[in-house]
Amino acid sequence: MQYWLMKSEPNEFSIDDLQRVTVEPWDGVRNYQARNFIRDQMALGDRAFFYHSSCQTPGIVGIMEIAGAAYPDPTAFMPQNAHYDAKSDPRNPTWMLVEVKFVSKLKHPVTLQRLKQEPALADMQLLKRGNRLSVFPVEARHWRRIMQLIAT
Repeated sequence: MQYWLMKSEPNEFSIDDLQRVTVEPWDGVRNYQARNFIRDQMALGDRAFFYHSSCQTPGIVGIMEIAGAAYPDPTAFMPQNAHYDAKSDPRNPTWMLVEVKFVSKLKHPVTLQRLKQEPALADMQLLKRGNRLSVFPVEARHWRRIMQLIAT
């Protein structure tokens, strides 16, 4: 099993939205490195932290599971969609998505500020200067430490 962190702006799609629908396509990823993680490395059953970004208190707010293999993101082909990409060809799609399944909502978010205070997470990709990826792997040791923080 691999572990991931996936960011979403709560005013676009929140942990509460995922809890309500249970399973949802994680669409709109428009970064090649994040796309490669989705396309080449994510697998059914992997776990991911749901992270609220670009909000007053960014942080990990829930846990979800990868519910299926990657497939082409249909929003790339919809001109009326904010994630439309005129250069993406349906015969050779540029952008991929996976479906995610709600596992749990945290009683108390693990805030970005709290994560930054944790020495064991100092080298976590999320905390590296200039990291802007919306989807990236989480090392097992970081996953375990964050799970300990959640449990306390």
